[in-house]
This record gives sequence, structure tokens and C-alpha cells, in this order.
Amino acid sequence: VSVKNESSGKIYLNKIESASLDFLYGDYELLTFYGRHAMERNVQRVPVVHGTQKIGSVRGTSSHQYNPMMILAEKETTEDKGNCYAMSFVYSGCFQGEVLKDQLNQTRMMLGLQEEAFRYPLETGEMFQAPEVILSYSSEGMNRLSQNLHHCIRQHICRGKYKEEIRPILINSWEAAYFDFTGDTIYELAKAAKEVNIDMLVMDDGWFGNEFPRNDDHAGLGDWQVMKSKLPDGIPFLVKEAKKAGVKFGIWIEPEMVNPKSNLAQKHPDWIIRLPNRETYYYRNQLVLDLTNPEVQDFVFDVVDNLLTENPEIAFFKWDCNSPITNIYSPYLKDKQEQLYVDYVRGLYKVLDRIRAKYPAVPMMLCSGGGARCDYGALKYFTEFWASDNTDPVERLFIQWGFSQFFPSKAICAHVTSWNKNTSVKFRVDVAMMCKMGFDIGLKDLNADELTFCQEAVANYHRLKPIILNGDFYRLVSPYDTEHMAVMHVGDNQKKAILYAYDIHPRYAESTYPVLLQGLDPAKMYKVEEINLMPDTESGVAINGQTYSGDYLMKVGVRVFSARQTTSHIFEITAVN
Repeated sequence: VSVKNESSGKIYLNKIESASLDFLYGDYELLTFYGRHAMERNVQRVPVVHGTQKIGSVRGTSSHQYNPMMILAEKETTEDKGNCYAMSFVYSGCFQGEVLKDQLNQTRMMLGLQEEAFRYPLETGEMFQAPEVILSYSSEGMNRLSQNLHHCIRQHICRGKYKEEIRPILINSWEAAYFDFTGDTIYELAKAAKEVNIDMLVMDDGWFGNEFPRNDDHAGLGDWQVMKSKLPDGIPFLVKEAKKAGVKFGIWIEPEMVNPKSNLAQKHPDWIIRLPNRETYYYRNQLVLDLTNPEVQDFVFDVVDNLLTENPEIAFFKWDCNSPITNIYSPYLKDKQEQLYVDYVRGLYKVLDRIRAKYPAVPMMLCSGGGARCDYGALKYFTEFWASDNTDPVERLFIQWGFSQFFPSKAICAHVTSWNKNTSVKFRVDVAMMCKMGFDIGLKDLNADELTFCQEAVANYHRLKPIILNGDFYRLVSPYDTEHMAVMHVGDNQKKAILYAYDIHPRYAESTYPVLLQGLDPAKMYKVEEINLMPDTESGVAINGQTYSGDYLMKVGVRVFSARQTTSHIFEITAVN
């Protein structure tokens, strides 16, 4: 949607929707995906009632609370039948989505920019271009709706859509070392990663700052120089050592942010979004740089450019954004504060456009305190999202279920970590394997069997990566309805599929039912084999090694659940005719 001022004087745009659909009849339910930090993308399904129902963000980003997407579904719609409609904003800032039902039972669905703190001036002849909305419809339930969106995103939005090598299996240093590391720590982690056939090591937060060293989250943001006391040989040495160990090297940055305890904050207080007449509020001990300012845009671009100029073999960036926009005042915009939210995102996109143009082959993960800026607009620039800081595998099943409604598996990072040690390493790996798998754990803390298991699981992931990242995704059994969950990927030629089955917290002697598979060719015969088994163990699942028709697997189904707590099974399903 574009608005052009063709009048003789200035006008102000106070509200703009990018999409509006009217339904003259029908009884609908609204699906939204609410959350907070470490509890993202919970599925909420409520009746559409008379009046207005609204979601949105006023945090400067698309936010933990809601991502800019929603589904309108007829009441009887399920995963595999019924009519449903989706809207998703191709935008990374404040938004609002509305569903209105009027006195005639007509329903209107709208998605656009957040109208709070928005009043955009247009001089004569000027045009305002609103962000795009992607729409989708399915008459075959919400699995097909998601697949429509996944196909669209993989083909038209995702950065590096055909280059799966830019989505490496990586190990991140955060949980293995937090802020307490040296060059030797990083090198030892790189060697351990190679033993498991992991592609890349990413050095996380804590590598920069000298006058204000980054030994915790109170100082250093904005001073992007290597900390000499911690890493005296610098980044070139780390890149070289990682290469010697046989893995690529990536690095963490948070270039939109600044700590008050930094040289940058002292030198350029005018570059910081901060109210001049109020006490400053600090979110995670930091503030947001003013990306409406072209000088700040240059600075943020230079963070990446300088690192890659000095270290051209850096092969990956983890780009963090741990604070919403607070203390909402731009020194640069002065008397145009109502433009701040929009101009900030436009400034960010300008920076990212420059990075993508100069370094098109360098992949980047977007982390925003977890999932606070997961949207289609950001996917034009980032190869994947860090979906949540919560990596407890049980919680991740719910989070990944919610994300799958709109995002393809290749865009969702899922790492094996030390969260919830009551679960096995196998369960944690099996949960991560349904998305873009990685590791964030001290590999030396694993025992011999766990390490062997991880080696085999990584080999399986490498082998099955095309199907996991690009196959059709089906949600089969919801963790919201049972204490179990099942999903599957199906390759586009229906010759190969992967079934994931998880027992979460089943009750004693609970009745479990066969899982009906989807997406297979009913005329083909398929062999079912369990993979990702611990050393010296056998499957124990009756279907292992058996052959069934696609018709049988989809109509009769297979028994893959148990009454055991936090157990998992992954099955490779291969056509034999």
C-alpha cells in the first residue's frame, strides 16, 4: 500500500494498514501466537466475537509478546481439514493486527503498522510505502496453510535459499564458557567440535572492550575491539586455530546496542536513543543506538565491515538484539519523534542491505533476546533465527510447534544444550534435529556413549539435511492436546520422509493411539527404520525394520508413543518401490 500526498500542503498519515480482508459471512476463530522472553510462540485459539480483537507491538521490534502474524480459521478447521487464512507482515518493527466483527456478523481482518506513536508527515509529492503482507489460504487445514507459507518463504524471502552450505551445524561457545574464556578455551572447543563433525565454532559474547572490558553484561557494548587481556593474539589467531582444528569460525556481535560504560557512549551520547528530560531506564544494562541517524548506520555497518576486512575468513555472524527500544527519543529526529519507530527499522534495513550487498555469502543468525524479532522482513537478511533463549527440550517442543505455523524448519535454530539435565542427551538432540540443528554445550562434559551418539546424530543430520530444511512439514500430534508430540518432514518426491515422536510427561498406563502419517504416496511401499539410537541399544519399537504401504501409514498409522517420560524416536521412512 502506498500513500502519496497530491495536495498543496503537508499532511500527516496517522494510520495505515497493509492488508484488509472482508468476510461477509462465516463463524471464525482467531489464532495468535503470544509469549514473553523464554516462552515464545504459544498457540492461542479463541472465538471471533463482536467488536475488535487486536494484537501488536510497541517495542520497536516485532517482539516476544506477538510476532506480526495471525490465522483466521473456520471453527471446525483442524491441521488437515477446513478453511483458514493467514496474514504475516514482512516487517521487523511495531505492528498491529486486528479482527473486527460487526453487527451484521461480517468479519474484517487487518494487518499494518502500529498506530500508537505514529504520525508520519508527507510533504507535497512525497509518498509513504507501507511494508508488505503475505497472505495465504488453505481449504485443507492448517498444515497446508503452513506449507504454502513455507514454500513461499523458502523460494522468495529466505536469504541463500538454494545454498544449504551456508546453514552449517555449529557449536556456540555461550553455554560452554559464558564470559569466562580465553583463546585456549575457544581452540579446545573447536577441536572437540571437529570430533563430532560439527562444521563451525561461533565465539559468543565477551570477546571485546579494553578500557571497559566485556566480562559481564554491564560494560563494553559499542567498543568493538578485541579484549587484549582475554585474547592477546586477536581474532586472526582464533580463525587460524579453528581452521587448523578443521572447523570454520564465526563470531557474536550486538551492534545496535551500547552500554553506558563504554567509550562509544562517552564519545557520542548524541547517538543514543534516550529521553533528555527523564531518568534513563536501562534494559539489560544497555541502550539502543539511534539508527535513524546516517552516522550511526555507518558505524553499525563498520562493525561487520571492519571485522571481515581484518578477518576475511570469518564465516558466520550471530547478530544479537537484547533490548527493545526504551527511553523513546531520537536526538537526530528532534521535532519528528513520531517517525522514530518507522525510521529506525528503515535505518536498520539500510545497514543490512549494505552488508548483504558486500558480503552475500556470509550467513547470519538473528538473535533478539531469543525470538523478539522473528519475522519475514528480517529473513531477507538473516539465514536463521534464534527462536528462544529457553533451550529446555520440553519447552522447545511447544516453541517449535508455534514457530512452525509460519516459519520453515531451515529458519529455526534449535541447539542441544545443558538445559533440563533430567532429560537425556538423546532427547535433547532429537528435539533439535527437527529444525536447523546446532550445539551450545560443553562437549567434554559428555560421556563416551553420549559423544558417540552425537557423532552418529550429526552424520544422520548431514545426510538428511535436504529433507529437514526443505521438505514439507506436517504437525501430526499436538503437545497442547496430549502429553506427546509427533511431526514429520516429507521430501518433495515422496521417496523419503522423517517421523519425529516425543513422549513428554505421559501418565501411568495412559492409552496411546497410532499416529497417522501424512504426505506420502499411498501407492508406494515404505521401509521404516529408527535412527539416532544410543550405542549398544536396539530400537524396541515394533515398526522398526518393517515395510508398509503409504496408504496404510496414513490411514491405519503406527504406534510410536510410550508411557516413558521424555523419550524420543526418530524414524527414517524410505520408499522401496
